[in-house]
Amino acid sequence: QVHLLESGGGSVQAGGSLRLSCSVSQYTYTKTKCLGWFRRAPGKEPEGENPVITRDGVASISTDGRRMYYVRYVEGRFTISQDIAKNTLYLDMNNLKAEDAGIYYCAAMDEEGYWCDSWGRYKYWGQGTQVTVSS
Repeated sequence: QVHLLESGGGSVQAGGSLRLSCSVSQYTYTKTKCLGWFRRAPGKEPEGENPVITRDGVASISTDGRRMYYVRYVEGRFTISQDIAKNTLYLDMNNLKAEDAGIYYCAAMDEEGYWCDSWGRYKYWGQGTQVTVSS
């Protein structure tokens, strides 16, 4: 059973930084899979069976580390990375803005061969970590 566990969330002032970490276990790192970070914005409707509906993809990375993808509003501020040896995924968030607040989830694809911004293809999810940004 694949298990993902996020850490590193917290409360910062606008312009501050946070590093999110995601410990990944029981996951097969074939080179054409993807890992990603999603955000659930405050005020979203209750989640149903498909969490992707209420969570927005933020950044993703292929398991071979060659392909990274960022949504436009975080480009230049967020950096996704991974340490395969430590089975850990990271998201470095700099120059945080109030609109970055929310619950951040790490996620992993089960299937191979999809673009890493195929947000609907993520199957495994962590429990989330809260990020609060005060202006």
